Amino acid sequence: MADKVHRRLTSVARKQQIIDKATESFSRFGYESTTIAGLAKSCDITEPALYRYFSSKEELFSEVLKRLGEKINTDGLDAIVANLNDIEEILFAISRHIFQTYLENPELSRLLLFCSLKGHFMTRNVVDTLRVPYITILRKSLERLKSENLIQPINATITASCFTGMVSECVLGLNLWKGMQGGDFKPEQTMKNNVPIFARGLRKN
Repeated sequence: MADKVHRRLTSVARKQQIIDKATESFSRFGYESTTIAGLAKSCDITEPALYRYFSSKEELFSEVLKRLGEKINTDGLDAIVANLNDIEEILFAISRHIFQTYLENPELSRLLLFCSLKGHFMTRNVVDTLRVPYITILRKSLERLKSENLIQPINATITASCFTGMVSECVLGLNLWKGMQGGDFKPEQTMKNNVPIFARGLRKN
């Protein structure tokens, strides 16, 4: 019995190692440049051994995406935003959640970036998993405020998609902008600069 338990735990640990290495590779080098041969080598196992855990690179990518999606926990955010009636407060709440989640898990931004640039067949799944949860929360809030005549009669889906895209781009920009015209921008500074501008455009005069 002890031997069986040991083998089972070893198998679980090996599978997790493969997922960890794949997450790193997919987010750093993209889907196309990641190979089963390279992943097997990085795990110090053979390709046939890796295939015992995942039947294809596509299946492995799907598992990586599933695990990354679990890091985006928006349940608490949804409850908070549902009780807010000021568009600026809603935008700040969503922005802070995106910044915190993506800065704590930089592989999220890198994976989105690679998929957007390459546009491979899994791009839709990546966007649905990593960005749509935020789009959905904001879209619902915009529809609610619009029905209460508190904001302009905008297309809620387009506005929510554009705002979350802007915030995600700002997360990437924190590193890219360092030293640009003497700037070293912080998340809160970036949000305080952008969110009020967006909110003013949405509010009813």
